[in-house]
Amino acid sequence: MRAILQRVVEASVTVGPETVGAIGCGLLVLLGIERGDDLETAAVMAKKLSEVRCFNDDYGKINCNARAVGGAFLIVSQFTLAGSLARGRRPSFERAAPPEVARPLVAAVGRALRTRGFETASGRFGADMRVRMVGDGPVTLVLDVKPPAEPAGAHIA
Repeated sequence: MRAILQRVVEASVTVGPETVGAIGCGLLVLLGIERGDDLETAAVMAKKLSEVRCFNDDYGKINCNARAVGGAFLIVSQFTLAGSLARGRRPSFERAAPPEVARPLVAAVGRALRTRGFETASGRFGADMRVRMVGDGPVTLVLDVKPPAEPAGAHIA
């Protein structure tokens, strides 16, 4: 699972004329689900998102997490984060999880953040979305969470 985190003053996502998600201060999270990701990966991602210290403290140092500043999360599914440009000019999306796997995992990350007490909004999975944001800093980070390793011998028949 890969996330691009953008610290924002505000952010929103629209589908056609409808605003489907919006936040004030917080993190815009572009979230890519990869093959092998599962509910445990989603839980780890939510924990890391809730704890990442990417907001300024009273001294201007990047030292606070979203809770400390009353920050919210806007989660936007973005399968292109699983893309690779290693060969040729057209991206390969072989690492991207299929929609029937990715949709519930994106939802699980949002649920886990809400369970932790955060205001959380989201885009609409699979829709043609327009994302707007007013960046803060700018601060942009990449967060990768790998699925749990399989136990030794898991593929032995």
